[in-house]
Amino acid sequence: MASRRHMSELHGNSDLWPRNVRAGMYAWLFHRITGLALVFYILLHIFVIASVNFGGGSFDAVMGLLTTKPFVLIDLVLVAVVLYHGLNGIRIIFFDLGYGIKNQRGIFWTMMAIGTAVFAFFAYASSKLLFRA
Repeated sequence: MASRRHMSELHGNSDLWPRNVRAGMYAWLFHRITGLALVFYILLHIFVIASVNFGGGSFDAVMGLLTTKPFVLIDLVLVAVVLYHGLNGIRIIFFDLGYGIKNQRGIFWTMMAIGTAVFAFFAYASSKLLFRA
């Protein structure tokens, strides 16, 4: 059994210990998660588009389902996922080109501020579908 001192030294040096994880680690993790979510969305989108092969009525039924409030909310989540993944990807491209490496935290929060502003626009535009009678 490890002593407290040994455990403290171990956690103090581990990059994966939650207290030691920095914003860059979370950015990396969320970038991978949003990438997987986008792959799942593309597969679902292909399935919805393929429903036209089952007849026009089937496609219309699917389109009617997609304009309901739960799916409008899911679309807003999709907008957030795309914004995060895209803006973080631009940040990573900057670093790959050698720009802003010393100001990673500032660039990350600038990109997130831009994403929040764009998301607010989409949320406002979607509010007509969400709050219709």
